[in-house]
Amino acid sequence: MGFTLSAGEFLQLVNINPATIVFTLINTAIIIALYFFFLHKPVMKIMEERKNKINSEMQAAEDAQAEAEAVKAEYTEKLKESKEEAAQIVSAAVKRAGERENQIIAEAQQEAANLKKKAEESIELEKKKAINEIKDQISDIVIMASEKVCEKEISKSDNEALINKFIAEVGNE
Repeated sequence: MGFTLSAGEFLQLVNINPATIVFTLINTAIIIALYFFFLHKPVMKIMEERKNKINSEMQAAEDAQAEAEAVKAEYTEKLKESKEEAAQIVSAAVKRAGERENQIIAEAQQEAANLKKKAEESIELEKKKAINEIKDQISDIVIMASEKVCEKEISKSDNEALINKFIAEVGNE
């Protein structure tokens, strides 16, 4: 069972009545006039306020983003500066350590040279002491040998001459 319309029934549904059209146009004009008279200004005011609010929020967001970028750039610059400063501190510390190392080495070399010089002086002194002791012993031996050979006492000047001669001969050998 389908729903079907005859041509006459269709025309009755779609009939155009000029009075209805005029009444509809007048109603539409009144509604538009009422809208413009009572609602247009408040609606436009609300729309303008929303537009201004959105613009101010967008400007605030742009300002915040610009400020964040400025802070980021400042942070990046400070980080770079602190890295450079740290590198300079490390470089200065390495330089001071190298200078201190050289100073310690120089002090140690000087101390070693002083110790070597003292040791050489001590050795030289001991050598002279030993030579003098040997000379004294040799002179005593020579005197005793001379006394035995000569069976007489030798004078002091003869003794010194014999010692010097003996020492000169021993020194040359």
